Order: sequence, then structure tokens, then C-alpha cells
Amino acid sequence: MKILANDGIDPIGKQLLEEAGFQVDTQTIPQDQLAEALLNYDGITVRSATKVRAALIDACPNISLIGRGGVGMDNIDVDYARSKGVNVVNTPAASSLSVGELVFSHLFTGIRFLHDSNRKMPLEGNTKFNDLKKAYAKGIELKGKTLGVIGFGRIGRETATIALRLGMNVLAYDLYPFNGSISLDFQGGIKVDIPVQTVSLAEVISQSDFISLHTPFANKPILGAEEFAAMKPGVGIVNCSRGGTIDEPALIEALNSGKVAFAGLDVFDNEPTPLEAILTHPKISLTPHIGASTNEAQERIGTELANLIIDHFKK
Repeated sequence: MKILANDGIDPIGKQLLEEAGFQVDTQTIPQDQLAEALLNYDGITVRSATKVRAALIDACPNISLIGRGGVGMDNIDVDYARSKGVNVVNTPAASSLSVGELVFSHLFTGIRFLHDSNRKMPLEGNTKFNDLKKAYAKGIELKGKTLGVIGFGRIGRETATIALRLGMNVLAYDLYPFNGSISLDFQGGIKVDIPVQTVSLAEVISQSDFISLHTPFANKPILGAEEFAAMKPGVGIVNCSRGGTIDEPALIEALNSGKVAFAGLDVFDNEPTPLEAILTHPKISLTPHIGASTNEAQERIGTELANLIIDHFKK
């Protein structure tokens, strides 16, 4: 069996597949050449870069499996593929912790102005040190603040877990209501279950000090001008989910007006060429879609994806 890992796969995943008798090719084939190339393979794995749409699925009837390394599958026509008998699998749990930690990287950066300080210190640190010190002396703490989590799946819950460990309050919204608890494990075998219940989207938007998005791509932004207007003054926004879930021009306006204190963005409308106004804004902390890009997450993704592929072809 031949597998094309068009967006790459962790070495441990490749090793597991090869030990099971698969040939794994990891070269990246351009999108416009995939239809022809895939005729030589039995399955394909992708991340977020490669698109597997209906036309490609029709052009490659020999493909029986599409694997997505990660959570969101909006780059794959999943229902269409399955209607054609193609198995579509993903690894939704493997990257949760890495994404959750990146959310808090942006939050800590925003509340202490690190994104702007790191830009200005190399330029002005020798000549305006005291001015910069004064400018960045009004940071705040996360403890006791309320984090709104929009989308309470695996990653949303992992993000909430980190928030609760830091002593934050959590308000969560999801299309599928949740009424349960989150378990916090501490050294010494201490375990604490904290009740969490989803609330309305309007409540999350209006009552949160910080808001983190964890939803799939939607046909329209979840946060736009109307939602920004309903938020607390000085709110912080983090998006490590999907581009298109925030109305970026509306976000710029809210940042400029001071309604939003800062934003942390890992995903963008126009990847891989985000708007210049987003890239240069002094109140935005930026990362280039690296939510799941830790060594540990990639190993988990590679291992889980390899096992899913092996199980599929065994059957």
C-alpha cells in the first residue's frame, strides 16, 4: 500500500507505517498536480495546506482513505468523500494541549504588552528605556478574570482546564450544551472536579474579560462589529481555531477604538498572506498558524494517524 503524506508526517508515524509494510512518500505535490499524482497511491494524509475537494476525489477513485493530521477538516469535502466510500479520519485529541498552551501564550503576551515591547525594545531600548517602562507598566493578571470559550470541544475544554488551573473563571458556549465537570490533577494525587456548564453565546460575549475561539470554519464570522460592541471595554481576543471566524476589519476598528485591548491571532482570513493592517497592528500578537506545531503534538498526531491508517487497510 502506498500513502502520500502531502503535508508531511512525524517520523514516528512514518516509521510505524513502514514497519507495517506501507510505502510512505512525504514530498509535497502542488495542488494542481495532485489529481494525476494520486493515481499512484491508495491513501493521502494532509494537514491544513492541501485541499481534498469533490473534484479531486472523483479524479482518484483508487483512493480509499483520507487522513487529516489535526482537528478541523474544512479543507476536505468529508461528506462527499464518505458518500463515495472513502474513509476520512482525523486526530482530534492529539493537539489539544499544544493549542491550549498557545492560547495562553497570546494571553500572557497581551496582558503584559510583550508583543509591542519586543518590537520596540531593540529600536528604543537604549534611548527611551524609562519611557517604555512607563508605557508597559499597566499590565494585569489573569487570576480572577473570566475567560469566555467559544466552542467547547476537546481544545476548548483543554483551554478551559488551563484557565481553571490559573484561578480564572470560565464561561463556555457550544452548539452542543455541556453540563459536567473538568478534572484538575495536582501533585500528590490530589484531584479536583470543577463543575462547568455552557451558557448562551450572548452571555459569553458580554461577560468575559477574555475570549478564545475554538470553532470550525463558519460561513460567516462569529465575532463581528455587533459582537465587539456588546463586549466589555478592554476585552482581549484570541483566535487559534480557524481564519474567517473573526471579521478582521471589524477587529481592527475595535482595537483602534480601545474597545478591544489586544488580540492574539494564530490564524487569518487570507493565509498565507494576511492583511498588512493585521500584521503591523501594535495591539496584535501574531503567530503563523502553529497551534499544533509542537514536537509532542506532532508525535501524537503521527502515531494516531499511522494507527488509523493501519487499522483501515487491515479491515
